[in-house]
Amino acid sequence: MFDRKSKLLLLKVLSLFSVVRGYNILVIALAQYLASIYILAPDLSLRKVVFDVNLFVIVIASAMVIAAGYIINNFYDAEKDLINKPRKSMLDRLVSQRFKLTTYFVLNFMAVIAASYVSFRAVFFFSSYIFGIWLYSHKLKRIPLLGNFISAILAITPFFVVFVYYRNFETVIFVHAMFLFLLILSREMIKDLENISGDIAQNYRTIPIIYGANISKTIIASLILFTLLPSLLLIFKYDVGYMNFYFGVCILLLVLFIFLLLRSKIKKDYVWLHNILKLIIVAGVFSILLIDVDMVLNRIL
Repeated sequence: MFDRKSKLLLLKVLSLFSVVRGYNILVIALAQYLASIYILAPDLSLRKVVFDVNLFVIVIASAMVIAAGYIINNFYDAEKDLINKPRKSMLDRLVSQRFKLTTYFVLNFMAVIAASYVSFRAVFFFSSYIFGIWLYSHKLKRIPLLGNFISAILAITPFFVVFVYYRNFETVIFVHAMFLFLLILSREMIKDLENISGDIAQNYRTIPIIYGANISKTIIASLILFTLLPSLLLIFKYDVGYMNFYFGVCILLLVLFIFLLLRSKIKKDYVWLHNILKLIIVAGVFSILLIDVDMVLNRIL
């Protein structure tokens, strides 16, 4: 049995894990590796990709910067989250704001040091990424639409750094990126509808607050319709193996999403819509394996 001190320590660890959203970071790291193996460097052997020290450092540096980003975002949104996410907020507050800020600076410093192992360009990239996340959390997220757009760009940046590392500029990669970007942008805008109460209390200027929920829904529905285009291209124009089944299911889910969006009225509805997009994004990570189910076995040797 744990004593009181051990339980408190465990709760603080869980609190910090909640703040940095460790489950998201693990999924992103996995996505970076799977994208490298199946999409960005399909001609390299599995061993060469998996045991590439530079790639490992890039993934670790990305994870540290993303974790730091969640911390600084949590720091600035502390009051808003008390309204929008009261249960999660109470767990997050088990770790002091001072400790969070200290962890934020340590993680960013370690990420830049790690990046220096790869190259000076990597140091510049991650330093810019860190500054971009801070600027978004401090200022840009309060600007309607621009804040959503910047948030979506920052979310796909970990994949961009791996893309630049392998210097693979095939069109299919840009189509994949556009599909992911539009999904994330739609998800960010759904979050504005979901968190409208806290945003009003903290004087945030979001699309639903300024123009109303109906205008916000129209924009989101338009983004989802645009998302169907890269989905169809990846099914019919490019060879994505069995992953075409994933995109087929996505099209059905996105059509259902639009139907539910138009009928949505309360926070519970928006939470469901948010979860649908999150499911599509997470399932997409594991669906990368469907591009060629025999690839791993054939490339081990």
